[in-house]
Amino acid sequence: MSFKENFLKKIKIDRMSKVVINSIGLPDSGRKIDKETMRELLEMSPYKFRRERDLELYIKEAEEGIEKILVLDNDLSIYKTTAEDVGMRKSPTIKEMLSIRNVIKILNDKDVVVSKKEESLKTIQNELIEMIDLSFNKSDIEEIEKDGLDTLEKWDTDGVIECLSLFAELLDYKSPPKAMKIVNHIVIGSLTKKESGEIMFGPVVIYSTTNNYIKLIDQHIGSLDKEKIELMHNIAVGKEEAPFEGPLVFQYLKEEVLKRNF
Repeated sequence: MSFKENFLKKIKIDRMSKVVINSIGLPDSGRKIDKETMRELLEMSPYKFRRERDLELYIKEAEEGIEKILVLDNDLSIYKTTAEDVGMRKSPTIKEMLSIRNVIKILNDKDVVVSKKEESLKTIQNELIEMIDLSFNKSDIEEIEKDGLDTLEKWDTDGVIECLSLFAELLDYKSPPKAMKIVNHIVIGSLTKKESGEIMFGPVVIYSTTNNYIKLIDQHIGSLDKEKIELMHNIAVGKEEAPFEGPLVFQYLKEEVLKRNF
């Protein structure tokens, strides 16, 4: 796979993981984990599906022949034991429950459980990302810039968003605080938090999905700075000029990546 395909795959894994994380609730919340998205993640992993009793198991061979087993249910537990043992603990028969030894195992699985819920998801997410080659060179970054310019010129909104997603991944740019979000615009930038609690956002990239223009403000904007936030919104709608527009935005992003990595 190419550099671009690899990074897009990582972005997809991160987004899907976020969907699953957001579906995990407290024990009494009544919320159910997004099994469909979790299955998609597991299908990309080295874990192999196995049906054991009424359980959905995903199994990965671990060290010393002991299997690493994820049970796809609301607990999302990862076990280090055998599939048969997991089946007995999670879905015991009446006969099995007549054994005191089995009852102890059923009531207390701390001896075989490695992780649950968010921690288990993070394990799967990290294992998937470790399988991807995320190395790149200068020409790879220049190619993203070129793709950005081409898609902008062609009014290919999806293509522009894809290029911005790649730059966001490379530069660790995030979505803005609520006050800085703009309807029908993709807004990304560097996000940090001051000791006072104020969020600082910037440089700020603004892309209009309806009018196909892209702008960049090369400064930090505080979440409590109403004047700068208003200026940002005015720049977005064309009432004020932006420091960088069009091709200069992609050039700026390319140079930022190169500056940090080469």
